[in-house]
Amino acid sequence: MADGTIYLYFKNKDDILVQFFSYRTKQVFDRFRAEVKKADNSFDKLRNLVRRHLTEFQRDRDMAVVYQVETHQNSRLAESQIREMSIMYQDLVSEIVELGQQEGSIRKDLYVGLVKRFILGAVDEVINTWLHSEKEYDLVSMADPLVELFIRGIGISD
Repeated sequence: MADGTIYLYFKNKDDILVQFFSYRTKQVFDRFRAEVKKADNSFDKLRNLVRRHLTEFQRDRDMAVVYQVETHQNSRLAESQIREMSIMYQDLVSEIVELGQQEGSIRKDLYVGLVKRFILGAVDEVINTWLHSEKEYDLVSMADPLVELFIRGIGISD
């Protein structure tokens, strides 16, 4: 395809990025929701979500790089798409946390907004570290230890 032909479908390079985020967001979030629905309790739902998240990024390293670069800079071309993705992810985590609170498996005194940011930030940092690692390793292998950290915390219970 000639370079100019692409502009029959996109306004400019920025539009390509915006359309990429819109398209991939729908794909990935459909997979996230499907995985979460497979589980019966909040812990398994959270585990499935984190595992699917890491699987999607490991499967498409180029997408992971574009996502990480775009979300970690001050001026973002796909600002509204990134905000939409973040809201969708945090809403899904909220549903899981609230279910856990109803089940009695997650503390009710937690500020759900903080829990959402904690989980999203931790998953994001695991992906970022994987992308910048000089040593190859299986990103998905981090899912269970990460979820265990979310569930058990770092303290010793009485």
